[in-house]
Amino acid sequence: MLKELTKEVHELLIKSRYKISFAESCTGGLLQKLITDNSGSSSYYEGGIVAYSDRVKKDLLSVPQNILSANGAVSAECALAMVMGIKRLTQADLCISITGIAGPTGGSKKKPVGTVWFGFDFAGEINIESECFSGKREEVRAQAAIYVLEEIKKYLTRG
Repeated sequence: MLKELTKEVHELLIKSRYKISFAESCTGGLLQKLITDNSGSSSYYEGGIVAYSDRVKKDLLSVPQNILSANGAVSAECALAMVMGIKRLTQADLCISITGIAGPTGGSKKKPVGTVWFGFDFAGEINIESECFSGKREEVRAQAAIYVLEEIKKYLTRG
């Protein structure tokens, strides 16, 4: 399913002429890998950052320290700062951030394993969303990637 969905998004991105970029944390570059697996992705893929540590989120994506201290890296505020950071760096039309807890450790009652926050800046339309996925680490990461690809597809096919 993941490869088919990625191929659909690939074709839609080529038709749209939009540029895309990612700021990934818990997915560890999975979306960037999926996108660049398709020949021709250089026509729309601007680039991305895998910002796994708080330091890299802060230094490269300009996530304020007070957000990381008060809300944590797995938060709406961090997802918003990350998507704004990748937008600033790449100027892409479609910018996406992903930050969460893939597990199996790192969860809490307030933020269980599987909690993922997404930031979407689609041509200036900003949305911050959260999902809680279940399963093992690889499954959480795959579900997060599918979620992002579905959101891109919805945006590119809406009338």
